[in-house]
Amino acid sequence: MEFSRFLDCLAADYDRLRAVVGTDAGAPVPSCPGWTVADLTRHVGEVYLHKTAAMRDGAEPEPWPPKEFAAEEPTALLDRGYTALRAEFATRGPEDPAATWYGPDQSVGFWIRRMAQETVVHRIDAELATGQPVAPVPADLAVDGIDELLKVFAAHSVAEWGEYFTDILAGTPGHTYLVRAGDAAWRVRTGPGRFAVTDGAGDGTADVTFSGTPEAVLRRLWNRESADGDTGVTIEGDPEAVEELRRCIVVAAE
Repeated sequence: MEFSRFLDCLAADYDRLRAVVGTDAGAPVPSCPGWTVADLTRHVGEVYLHKTAAMRDGAEPEPWPPKEFAAEEPTALLDRGYTALRAEFATRGPEDPAATWYGPDQSVGFWIRRMAQETVVHRIDAELATGQPVAPVPADLAVDGIDELLKVFAAHSVAEWGEYFTDILAGTPGHTYLVRAGDAAWRVRTGPGRFAVTDGAGDGTADVTFSGTPEAVLRRLWNRESADGDTGVTIEGDPEAVEELRRCIVVAAE
């Protein structure tokens, strides 16, 4: 995706998020246990301000968030964070340097992509919490979100912080997964200390196959399904292997 496209998606999903969170601040968020919509709203505002500081100051600020944020009304914090984030993006090019937690990409472009994906997922959280219809996720954004989740979150996390995945992967016999989202596909291979992702369907069989529309697969992998349980994703294969992938993604996305 072009960075201008990410920014357009970010703007559209922010507008939807902002409209939805104002409808029921006290509603519990089923996809984020223990949070209310107000907590979700505060979190997104804090994330925007954190990434703004990372670009502005050349380092991710710690500790975070500042204590004074607690006194700020959640929607005011969200508005302030989004305004600051867009202002920072407007003064920099995607190729400009920026501190990130992902070693291979220390650029503003990383945060443009990450904030577009952060916002669409939390927009869905807010819709699920308030009972609003979940607005469609554009196919290109959903495909990119799946790619980011598998490669930037899961594969990178297992490679860099493997100790967090020991309980999941140390005893695994190794599994192969085929993830199909519309015309896009990825092949994932796990093993002790291993989570490898390649583009395309590849050759050979898979222990587990996921298939569905890009939006459905994105929401299934991020555990953002509707309450009725109709995910729109067909899963074929070993249930234990399915659970292994789910646990890897949950730990990677924490």
